[in-house]
Amino acid sequence: MAKVFVSTFPFCRTSKVALDILVSKGHEVLINPLGRKMKPIEVSESARDFDALIAGTEDLTDLVKNSKSLKLISRVGVGLDSVPLDLCKEKGVSVAYTPDAVSPAVSELAVCLIVDAMRKVTYADREIRRGEWTRPYGERIGGATIGILGFGRIGKRVASHLLGYLPKEILVCDLIEKKDSIRMLSEVASNLYQVNRELGKNWGATTIKQVDLDSLLKLSDVVTIHVPLTAETKNLINEKNMSLMKSSAVLINTARGGIVNEDDLYKVLKENLISAAAMDVFEEEPYKGPLSNLENVILTEHMGSCSNDCREDMEREAAENVVGFFNGGKWEKVV
Repeated sequence: MAKVFVSTFPFCRTSKVALDILVSKGHEVLINPLGRKMKPIEVSESARDFDALIAGTEDLTDLVKNSKSLKLISRVGVGLDSVPLDLCKEKGVSVAYTPDAVSPAVSELAVCLIVDAMRKVTYADREIRRGEWTRPYGERIGGATIGILGFGRIGKRVASHLLGYLPKEILVCDLIEKKDSIRMLSEVASNLYQVNRELGKNWGATTIKQVDLDSLLKLSDVVTIHVPLTAETKNLINEKNMSLMKSSAVLINTARGGIVNEDDLYKVLKENLISAAAMDVFEEEPYKGPLSNLENVILTEHMGSCSNDCREDMEREAAENVVGFFNGGKWEKVV
C-alpha cells in the first residue's frame, strides 16, 4: 500500500474519519508534525519519499521537482494555484481535489464578512474594548448593489444567500482565461444570462446582470472576490481600479491572497478611499503585514473552509481520492 504524507494543517482536528479511511485500507500515514502551514522546502524535505501527498495551500513546486516517488497529490480544497500542474503532467504525478465540499463554508464566511464590514461589527467590538462607545452607523445589504467577481461554485452560492436580503441588484463579473489574456464572460456566448434570469425569477425582487470589471467596481456597494489565483488574476485588484470604487464601498476577499495587491489595499484604506475591507487570505500566511495596523479592515486566518462539517467532508474526500487512486476506485481527477 501507499505511504501518504499529510502536509495540510489542520488535519483531522475534530474528526478522524479521513485518517480512518486511509489506515483501514492499509496505507501508512504521516501527518504534518509542525502544527502550522508548512513552507515549500519543508514539504519537499518531509514528503519527497512518499507515494502520495494530501495537501492544503502549500507551494508544491519544490516537492514535485525533487521527488522520485510521488504519484498523487490530493488537494484538501478546490484551488490549484499552489500545484505546478504542467510539471506534474511532465513527471506523471496525478492531481486530485475536492471541488464541492468547501463551497458552503466559504460562501457563508463571505456573507458574514460582508455584513461585518458594512455594519462595522468588528469595529464596534474594538471600540468597546478600548472603552469607547460611538455606536457607528453602517449600511444594509437590503437596497445595496452587490458585486460578485467570479461566478463559479462559491460565487453562485454567495448570490443565493444574498438574494434573501433583498439587495437592489447583484452584478456579476465572471472571468475566463485565455493563453494570452483574460476577458469578461459577457464577451462570449454562454448560458450565464440564463442562470442569472432563473435566479432573479425565483427570488423575484433582485436584478442580476453581467458587467465588466470596471463597471462592477464603480457601481457596487460591496465587491466580493471568488476567482482563482492565476498569472492573469495576480494583482487583479490594485490601486488603479480600486480608485474606481465608491468611498462608501467595502471589498471582501475569501478567494486567494495575491488577487488583491496588499500594498495598494493598505494605501487605499489608509486614505479612506473606500470604507472598509475584509481579508481572509494573504500572499504570505500567517499574515504579519501592515494591514494589521488599520481599523477599517477585518483580518481572518484563511478560515473560509473551517466549519466542522465542511472540513470533515474535504478531508474525507481527499482521503477517498487517495484510496480511489491506489485501490482502484473513484477519484476526482484534475490531471
